[in-house]
Amino acid sequence: MRKTPVWKSIALSLTSDIAEGRYKTGDQLPTEAQLASQHGVNRHTVRRALSDLSDQGLVHSRRGAGVFVTARPTDYLIGKRVRYHQSISASGKIPGKKILTLTTRTADNSEAEALQLEPGATVHVYDGLSLADGQPIGLFQSVFPADRLPNILVALSETQSVTKALQVCGVQDYTRVSTRLTARAATATQALHLRLTEGAPVLYSTGINADTNGVPVEYGRTVFAGDRVTLTLNDD
Repeated sequence: MRKTPVWKSIALSLTSDIAEGRYKTGDQLPTEAQLASQHGVNRHTVRRALSDLSDQGLVHSRRGAGVFVTARPTDYLIGKRVRYHQSISASGKIPGKKILTLTTRTADNSEAEALQLEPGATVHVYDGLSLADGQPIGLFQSVFPADRLPNILVALSETQSVTKALQVCGVQDYTRVSTRLTARAATATQALHLRLTEGAPVLYSTGINADTNGVPVEYGRTVFAGDRVTLTLNDD
């Protein structure tokens, strides 16, 4: 089994400290010398860990002053009725979405199964970035049944909100019926979009949303930046 590099372990430890509130936004981190002594490593190793946190947007350095916390990881709820904007706002951050592509194509096998479609059915696909305070926290893909929701892409382009777009298309309410979470390593493309290093830890989520009759209306896949998001499952 491949061992985690020491610098990465230090970065993960500091990320945990920030997430748990030991260091708050604006706080100064211990000096390189203090961190090196604490972890029993040289300052070069500490410097690489701090550089990783800086690349993620969690800390920033001030010349002659030290390294300071920029932001804490975002608390993100996943539940039956929790909406993205609601969840991010509840964490005290400003939610945002960025559209990458809006396309129409044939469903793959997993999409057809999740949406209860016939093989070869057409789907509309929304690829985008989820943002918290302008920082990317998730790379997502939402897949919708084209026959049921023919105008969903236009609605998404206008509203940039899945909930509002579904309402425009006649789906006034929906709930999450399943969620699956797995840990992975970021691919080069995922790392580029999420401003991570290739191979950085990410959380991969798949979920199905259904209307009030239990008919699936959305199949979603999201890659969350593992060091920037704390996922919490909620039954509500």
